[in-house]
Amino acid sequence: MRGGLTEPGPTRPDLTPVRGIFQAASTAVVVLAALALFVSACATGGTGTRDEGPAHAVAEAGASPSALPSALASPRLDRKGAVALLRSDPKVSEAVKRDLEPCGAHQYPVDLFYGDLTGGSADDVVVNVVTCADLVGVGSYVYREQGGTYQNVFQTEEPPVYAEIDRGDLVVTKQVYEKGDAVSDPSGENVITYRWASGKFAAVYRTHSDYSDAVDADPTPVPDN
Repeated sequence: MRGGLTEPGPTRPDLTPVRGIFQAASTAVVVLAALALFVSACATGGTGTRDEGPAHAVAEAGASPSALPSALASPRLDRKGAVALLRSDPKVSEAVKRDLEPCGAHQYPVDLFYGDLTGGSADDVVVNVVTCADLVGVGSYVYREQGGTYQNVFQTEEPPVYAEIDRGDLVVTKQVYEKGDAVSDPSGENVITYRWASGKFAAVYRTHSDYSDAVDADPTPVPDN
């Protein structure tokens, strides 16, 4: 889909062994580096990096509202806790809650983004619920941590919709479809930028883009020099 988000995965360099005393020294360095990485990963929940919400990440199945208090005790809402939070949130529509079913054996269609949107003491969390079949956004929400619990401070449930964080602002993208458009080929998109002010989000920018549907059957010739 145009306007979709992708995020490249990390690459790992190849290590070339060396001989003699240099081989022993290099091996010691690698062992120490691996040990440091292991300790770092344990301290950050096993990833070793800050999770800023890769597109279309999914949560493990099995979460239930009863698991919510332990999830909320954490300074960062994880994906399993996000599913439980959505299910227990009276502001979330029943239609969206019905979509919170696993796409596979152990996966939910939930994307998360973390960042400072409201100036609180902890990161805010943007939660996107997407469909399993084509990853179309059906609901976007912002949760603000207050006193050990998360408060719903923004939501939109007008699909297709997707929200993310851009330099401290909340950016909501809504694809525009005309009659006959395929899901993968919208006619355009509306992008609305929200900013936190006076205890709520207010729209500060709006842009609209129309996509061209012209298809050139013949390749454009290279101009003569």
